Amino acid sequence: MDLDALRHGNFAKLGEAVTDWEQMTKKLADLQKDAEDNLKAKADKAKWAGVNATVSREFIAKTAAEFADAHTQADSITKILSDTRGELIEYRTQLNDAISRAAQQNLTVIDTGEGTFTVTGNTRPDYASDPSGKTGATDQKTVESFRDEIKGILTKATQSDNSAAKVLRLLVDQAKYGFADASYADRDSAAEAVAAAEKLAKAARNPADMSLDDIADFNRTMEKYSGDSLFAEQFATKLGPKGTLQFWTEMTSAHAGARGSELDTMKSLQKNLSLTLATASFSDSDAMQDWKKDLIAERNTNFRAADSMNPVGALGSQVISSLMRQGQYDTEFLDDYRSKLFKADKGAGESNTDALWVKGYDALDLVFGDGNGRDPLEGLFEGLSHNPEAATNAFASKSDLDHMLGTTRYTDRGAALGHALEAAVTGVAVGDSTSPAPPHSTAQVEIMANVMNAVAQPGDGADLVDRGLGESFGNMAASYMPEISRAFAGPDSGAIFLADGDDPEGLNVSDVTRFISATSADPEGRAGIIYGESIYTGNLLEAHLSDPSLFDGDHEQLISDIGRNAGIIQGIVGHSAANSEVGDAVDGETQFNDALKAKGDFAKTWIAVGSTFIRVPEAYGGAAMGAVGGGMVGAVAGAAVDRLLDGQKLEGAEDQALYYSSQDLFAMRDSVNQQTQWSVEDAMERNDVDLPTQATKNTVRDAVNDGWKDSDYYLDRAKKKYD
Repeated sequence: MDLDALRHGNFAKLGEAVTDWEQMTKKLADLQKDAEDNLKAKADKAKWAGVNATVSREFIAKTAAEFADAHTQADSITKILSDTRGELIEYRTQLNDAISRAAQQNLTVIDTGEGTFTVTGNTRPDYASDPSGKTGATDQKTVESFRDEIKGILTKATQSDNSAAKVLRLLVDQAKYGFADASYADRDSAAEAVAAAEKLAKAARNPADMSLDDIADFNRTMEKYSGDSLFAEQFATKLGPKGTLQFWTEMTSAHAGARGSELDTMKSLQKNLSLTLATASFSDSDAMQDWKKDLIAERNTNFRAADSMNPVGALGSQVISSLMRQGQYDTEFLDDYRSKLFKADKGAGESNTDALWVKGYDALDLVFGDGNGRDPLEGLFEGLSHNPEAATNAFASKSDLDHMLGTTRYTDRGAALGHALEAAVTGVAVGDSTSPAPPHSTAQVEIMANVMNAVAQPGDGADLVDRGLGESFGNMAASYMPEISRAFAGPDSGAIFLADGDDPEGLNVSDVTRFISATSADPEGRAGIIYGESIYTGNLLEAHLSDPSLFDGDHEQLISDIGRNAGIIQGIVGHSAANSEVGDAVDGETQFNDALKAKGDFAKTWIAVGSTFIRVPEAYGGAAMGAVGGGMVGAVAGAAVDRLLDGQKLEGAEDQALYYSSQDLFAMRDSVNQQTQWSVEDAMERNDVDLPTQATKNTVRDAVNDGWKDSDYYLDRAKKKYD
């Protein structure tokens, strides 16, 4: 920065810009609130159909999110501009003060252009800012002191000005269309993030020089900034796609077999590197667009550590996928990478996928934790599990879905595939216990129907449950209790079995029956079905008894239909667990009871965030089940979960808890009966509904028993359909 530019700088226009941005930020805050409280809130409550169900609702949700991002970006720009203006004014004050004090020492400071200046004695020859210059000044130290002071002020002012311009450009470039969600309190914080990224990228280019202490420092910085948009983009683009993959190849080679604290450090490094790259993937800057394209282009490149004697290293796709296990990657990036990986995987055929990715890479271990990273589909599936939109896209093709399910017979990718399928059909990222599930789209219901159909196939369809998919299937069934209930109840049952998805009657009853039956063989899967049914039943009762307008029949008919549904679903579970064909797959009561307790802790989050299967859509007039409504909603379902978790005893059987025996049909039937009766009593008490106690209990008992008996009918019919 030139001396005169700072000395005589007029920052009035910059001040006006700050004021304009402050006003813009306030207006955007109002628009954001209006978009969230009115536009999106009303869209969430609306009963969509047809094109609106798949296009308009998604458009409105994204529009509301854009207003939020616009406010965030405007706020960051305002703070950076304001902070920079304040710094430059302070530096101007410091410069003028230094020049004034120099004049008192009979010295004159002159701007000589291009960032240079001279300090001139009034009666002596000039003293140039160049240290090699000569002076006839009486007090050379005084001249040098002012020279150094002024030079320091100009250097800091230049850094402030340049870094502000740099981070503002980077911030705006984050989103080619729309706005970025990067948030900064001032110029310094943004500039520090960019500088930290450049420092780490430089270190990562020379991994052989990094000691364990260096790696620990590297990791701490990356952990601090992994969610920072500017940091993530700068790190990725400065290191480059090939450099990024080579860095991780070197790390896994140098620290193979790590133990103790070294292993902990490497696990943490893999996590933070994955999170950083995931954040970077959302940048729309030209540099980052090239990075993503070039990274995918490296998928068949052979990456070897510099000191490796083995000519066979790791495929680029293996390295890429090993860094996808944490964080949410951009949808378009995942779509592009997934399409190419799926094509290669399908080209090998179901039985040869293991040979394609694993054989020949025996020395490879790219994952500090479970597995070894040799199958790139595992890492991809984990990446998809954190991005529901990309997961839904991945399995929209029945051909792709059937192939991936089929490969689980020959690979170890079943559990990871299950996680991706959970995200695909529920709309919630695996491990996310804070986001409410959106209503199921037509595409999601179709995927769920295709999964159920695959499991329902005679022969080895049910074997999919034993390939690491059982727990995920149970969670998926729990989320689809409205659609499952509609399948058993038949057409026009929506007045009782409330649902807010786009295709609530999109499941085939025979496939549903066989799917529930097969999933019941897995302890975790079975626990998911039991909790899902109990929660849905509890919330249905609470919704109907709190709002009689939902169903124009009498309470007895309502309670009877809901009780029968509980009997059918859990009857299928009970009969299947006791059936000799699947009974052997249930490894004793201890395993099931442990699964029931573990699943109960997870089921609590289903109620807390208002997932699809435990809420009643407001479009039907019911109160939303979840975290809204002053804590009043979801109470009946919550009590049902508590009873299962606490192991409450059956009435008249003090020595037997709910679901104590997983293969005793009568004991399980009584458990369903008791749980349903308790939920009815809770719902009646909470909503001041006065019904005859004994008659109501008898209605529930008869309905559950009828449903339990009917479950045999559904199992027989489903079996005959496929035999």
